[in-house]
Amino acid sequence: MDDMDRKILRVVQNDSTASIAEMADAVGLSHTPFWRRLKKLEAEGVIRERVAILDAEKLGLGITVFANVKLRQHDEDTLEAFEREVAEFPEVVECFSMSGETDYVVRALVRSIEEYERLLKRKLLHLPGVVAINSHFALKCIKLTTRLPV
Repeated sequence: MDDMDRKILRVVQNDSTASIAEMADAVGLSHTPFWRRLKKLEAEGVIRERVAILDAEKLGLGITVFANVKLRQHDEDTLEAFEREVAEFPEVVECFSMSGETDYVVRALVRSIEEYERLLKRKLLHLPGVVAINSHFALKCIKLTTRLPV
């Protein structure tokens, strides 16, 4: 990856809806070389996907919950089952395997505290191996970005 690839990534991260011509012009390339480089970055998996970023609050998903999950056991079957099942919950927008006291951190977006309580009681606590969940509610989002520092 060279400096031009990094320029392309910055432009695509900033506005992936811009036309190829507009993005090519922004990085100082003509249409065809830009398109080839863009396709190469996509084929290599550097650009995983191009998506629209929605405003959670405007969609009524104003409650962000971080749930620290502890598992009873740490065998491969339990870990894989937990990860497979939690990935299916639409309310869960991120899930990280962690080092330290917490096995996983889950970030969920919900409409209300009551909705999170239902998610917790009906889904999260029934995930394979779960022994404890400690939930934290975000008061205010200071920074939320999908742009990587390239």
